[in-house]
Amino acid sequence: MDKGFSLDTQSYLPLRDEVFCTLRDLILKGELKPGDRLMEIHLADKLGVSRTPVREAIKMLEREGLALTIPRRGAQVARMTEKDLSDVLEVRKVLDELAVEKACKNINDEITARLRGAMDEFKKAVSEEDTKTIVEADEAFHRIIYEAADNPRLLSIVDNLKEQMYRFRFEYVREEKNYDKLIDEHQSIVDGLKRGDVHFVKKIMHTHLQNQIDAVRSIIRSYDK
Repeated sequence: MDKGFSLDTQSYLPLRDEVFCTLRDLILKGELKPGDRLMEIHLADKLGVSRTPVREAIKMLEREGLALTIPRRGAQVARMTEKDLSDVLEVRKVLDELAVEKACKNINDEITARLRGAMDEFKKAVSEEDTKTIVEADEAFHRIIYEAADNPRLLSIVDNLKEQMYRFRFEYVREEKNYDKLIDEHQSIVDGLKRGDVHFVKKIMHTHLQNQIDAVRSIIRSYDK
């Protein structure tokens, strides 16, 4: 692996996090491909850092499912699998349903305004065609729903799962053809929440998630050909 890349320096982040963000972006953009080895010495030399922040960053990548360590072979970029996709989003579906039930009871004008603001940010991100920003805007929209559920433990579980979902979400939103569909689904979710229609919002959230599963599954299968 002799890719040309440099450290994405952000002065407000610890060095370990700068290395993590750099490697994560390279993986998500496909510059580091599934199966590529993540050799500490090589990466440290390329990025101009010591091995310690690289080692810590690789552990962070493993928590997101972007890397894995194989005994006697070391770390490498993880391959996406249909099983991983199914497992993660199956859990997310259950959590979504619980969040919707509680959010429909707690919905008010303030929450609705926040959701509409998040939708505007999502549309802005789409217009700028920055995949990372689109992912963050989509996550921000859904987080408001979880916050509206008013269950800190539920929110904590979702925050942990978010790391494992990041790669799948990134693959989904990098496809421009999905943008209009996402915007329409977000609008339907807000309308349903405002009415307090639990059944309707659960149905839309299920469709929202299933569309992601179907699209990413196709991407995974294309990699295997």
